[in-house]
Amino acid sequence: MSNKLTFQENLDNLQRIVEQLESGETSLEESLDLYKKGMLFLNECNNKIDKVEKEIEIIQKEN
Repeated sequence: MSNKLTFQENLDNLQRIVEQLESGETSLEESLDLYKKGMLFLNECNNKIDKVEKEIEIIQKEN
């Protein structure tokens, strides 16, 4: 779903979902759907961070 988005776009989407969930204005079903979507955005953010960390390690080993 979000794999073509930038890190910042994923993070912004995740923040909007958190705000919606914290508002208390969503039904249980909507909250569950938002939670699932949020986890997808969170996983994408973590994947991008992991990728950058690996690249940094490679650069550091080369120097």
